[in-house]
Amino acid sequence: MQTAYITHPDCLKHDMGMAHPECPQRLIVIENELKTTGLLAQLQRYEAPLATTEQLARVHTQEYIESIRQAAPAAGLIALDADTAMNPFSLSAALHAAGAVVLATDLVLAGTVNNAFCAVRPPGHHAESDRAMGFCLFNNVAVGVAHAIEQHHLQRVAILDFDVHHGNGSEEIFRDNPHVMLCSTFQHPFYPYSGANSATERMINVPLPRGCNGAAFRQAVTDHWLPALDRFKPEMIFVSAGFDAHRDDDMAQLQLEDEDYVWITRQIKVIADQYTHGRIVSALEGGYDLKALARCAVAHIQALQAKNIPSVSANR
Repeated sequence: MQTAYITHPDCLKHDMGMAHPECPQRLIVIENELKTTGLLAQLQRYEAPLATTEQLARVHTQEYIESIRQAAPAAGLIALDADTAMNPFSLSAALHAAGAVVLATDLVLAGTVNNAFCAVRPPGHHAESDRAMGFCLFNNVAVGVAHAIEQHHLQRVAILDFDVHHGNGSEEIFRDNPHVMLCSTFQHPFYPYSGANSATERMINVPLPRGCNGAAFRQAVTDHWLPALDRFKPEMIFVSAGFDAHRDDDMAQLQLEDEDYVWITRQIKVIADQYTHGRIVSALEGGYDLKALARCAVAHIQALQAKNIPSVSANR
């Protein structure tokens, strides 16, 4: 299996302050773990390009894109909301983060690689069509999905989001788009306090209570995501890969373990092999305990890179 690893140095320069959990070290620990395990040498490494205005405008308003460009400071920090800020490198980082998913889409659909992981920041799944929030500037995965639909003419694309927070931006952007299914698990009630009451036949939202463990997470995926994906029969899968539902991550209160991220990645690969010729693009979202993030992100990448494997049950 050929797996692309796509990143850019500017994603390390985006910095929202010393105490901010969405920090440059997140990418550093993932790459260090890839080196330690020897996996990095097995991946096809690419440098992310800048997303174009045309690519961004498929999911964001022109006014919003311009407002982010105008907000970019020449020095210091500027706050976009209580959680989200920009420094002089943030605009470039955000453009490269979205561009990484576009490149990954092109590589996978061209058959150059089987799948891809985008090690990028800022994350994206909270960014709405006209609003930055939750550490996110542009909705990276949404940009890639829209590129797959508009440029490559796909008819059915699925987003699978296992971040601990609901991907409100992805839902807002694609809620009325018949070409996109969003499957999401998330802690509820919890930031951004959405998703629990907005499920549709294509918005497969599965709220999980505080303290939910891996067994319950696996059952939720088995009971809700998998039947929906079987009905939808996606032609390509995008993953909003957040690792902040891990029990060691104090951002939230779910209790997933390393093995649960391996399990969900294997399930995604089974669906992809069945319907999409194995085409998967995964992009980093959350994950703030650095040790857990490094282990789980690398386990996710390793499962993407592994040869095809049989489906496994929800039982732990």
